[in-house]
Amino acid sequence: MSLVAYEDSDSETEAEKTEAPDASGRQTNQLSSSVSCVQHFAPGSTKSAHEMHPAGSTGRSGWSRVCEDPPEHYARNSNTDLAPSYCQRVYSGHAAISVAYRNYEQASSSSTNSGNGVSQKRAHKDSTPTLKGIRPYIPKRLRQENSSKPEKEESDQRGSSDCDVKLGGSGEQALRKISELIKPYLGSKYKVTEVPKSLIFYMSKHSGPVNEIQWCPVLEQSHMLLSASMDKTVKVWDAVDTGCCLKTFSCHSCAVRAARWSSCGRRILSGGFDSMLHLTDVETGKQIFSSKTEFRITALKFHPTESNVFLCGGFSPEVKAWDLRTSKVLRVYKAAVQQTLDILFLPEGREFLTSTDAVSRDSADRTIVAWDFQSAAKISNQIFHERYTCPSLSLHPKESVFVAQTNGNYLALFSAQRPYRINKKKRYEGHKVEGFAVGCEFSPDGTLLVTGSSDGKVFFYNYHTSRIIRTLSAHKEACVSATFHPVLPSLLATCDWAGEIKIWQ
Repeated sequence: MSLVAYEDSDSETEAEKTEAPDASGRQTNQLSSSVSCVQHFAPGSTKSAHEMHPAGSTGRSGWSRVCEDPPEHYARNSNTDLAPSYCQRVYSGHAAISVAYRNYEQASSSSTNSGNGVSQKRAHKDSTPTLKGIRPYIPKRLRQENSSKPEKEESDQRGSSDCDVKLGGSGEQALRKISELIKPYLGSKYKVTEVPKSLIFYMSKHSGPVNEIQWCPVLEQSHMLLSASMDKTVKVWDAVDTGCCLKTFSCHSCAVRAARWSSCGRRILSGGFDSMLHLTDVETGKQIFSSKTEFRITALKFHPTESNVFLCGGFSPEVKAWDLRTSKVLRVYKAAVQQTLDILFLPEGREFLTSTDAVSRDSADRTIVAWDFQSAAKISNQIFHERYTCPSLSLHPKESVFVAQTNGNYLALFSAQRPYRINKKKRYEGHKVEGFAVGCEFSPDGTLLVTGSSDGKVFFYNYHTSRIIRTLSAHKEACVSATFHPVLPSLLATCDWAGEIKIWQ
C-alpha cells in the first residue's frame, strides 16, 4: 500500500510541474495587459518616490535626488535590470537611510535576468514568475537585520577606513607652508613673554563646546592650531596668518574630549566619548591607527621621548599605555578611582602623574598619583591632601615644579621630584573653576602662568610672586583653555564652552 501511495504522489507532483509553465504564461499575459505603469516604492514608504517631488526639484526638507529619471522610464525599458535602478532619496543628515537602501539592493541582487524581464529566485521548489518592475517584498524584520549588519561591520573596520575630512578655503598648501610671521623667530632664542592685549582672530566654526586646543609642536609648522570639540569634530586652523579652518576631521560618533599632535606634526591622536582612539594623518585624512577601548576617553598624552607610545585615561580606574607600532597595550596602571581627569609626564618620561575624581575624607592617596612608567608601580599617593579634584596639570618648562588646577578656585604648586611636596607659600588664586575642566599653562620662558576661568576671563599670574598681572575679558561663556604660542612671544589662543576660539596678541 505504501509503495502505491508514494508512486501516486510522485505522479501528481510531476503533473503539477508540467502544468505550471502554462499557468504562468497565462497569468503573465493577463497581468501585463492590465498594468501600464509601475511605480517603485522605497522600503517602508507609502508613496512612490516620483510622486514625492517633481523631476528636477529638491525638497525643502533636505532630500536630494540620486537618479533623475522617473520609475516609469525603467518600467518601459524591458532590457534594464530593475533591481538597482530606482529613485533613492537620501536625507543629508542620516547615513543609516543610505545604508538601508544599499542593503535593500543587496537583498534583491540575487535576481537573475531571464529573457527581457527579471525573475526573482524563491526558496520554494515551485517557482512562480514575477512581473517586470515589481519589487519583491522583504519583511521588516529581515530589513532591520540586514541594515544593522553593515553598520556593525563598518564600525569594526574603521581602523582601515578613511576619516571624513572637510577642507577649508585655504587648501592643502597652508598645511605645509612656513608662516612669514614665524620665520624671523626660528633659530633664535625665545624672548620674554608679553601679556596679549588685543584680539586678532575670532574663530567660531565649532557647533559645540571646545574641550582642548594645542599649537603644533613643530616650530616651522606652529601656525597650525588643533581644536577638539563636543560637536564630534577635530579641526586644524591657520591661527597665525588667516584665522581660517584648514581641515575638519569627523572620525568620532560622539564628543571628542582629547586630541594631541604627534611629535612630527603630521598626525593627530584623538579620543572621545565613543570610546574610540584614532590616529589620523593630517594631510590625507587616513586613519593610521584605530582601536576601541572599554571606557570613554578624557585624557591623552604622548610620551616625551618615545614618539610611538602614549597614555590613555578616562571613565575607568585604569590608565593604559599604547604602542602605535604594534597597536597593542603595553602596560596598565590601575588605581581605586572611577575617572582619570588629566595625565602629566614628568621630565624624561620615566614618571608621570594622574589626577582623578576621588573626593572623600580618605581620598588623599587618590587625588594625584605618581607612577613609574616602566614598572607600573605607584611611586607616591600622598601628594595632594585637600578635598578638591584637579581637572588639569601643567609642568614648568625650566624648573622642576608643576601646578595643579583645583576646584577650590586656585592653582597649587608642587615639586616635580620625590616626594612631590606642595609649596605652601605660593597659591595662585582669583579665577574660578566651578566644575569646568579649566586648563592652565606656563609660558615658554616660565615667567607667566595663564589659566582660564568659568566666568569667561583669562588670568595671567606672575610665577615667582603668584600675583595677578592682568585679567582679560575674553569670552562670555566659561574659558576652558588658554595656551601660549611656542615661538611668537606675545600670541595666545583661548577657547570657551560656547565653541569659540580666539587669538590674542
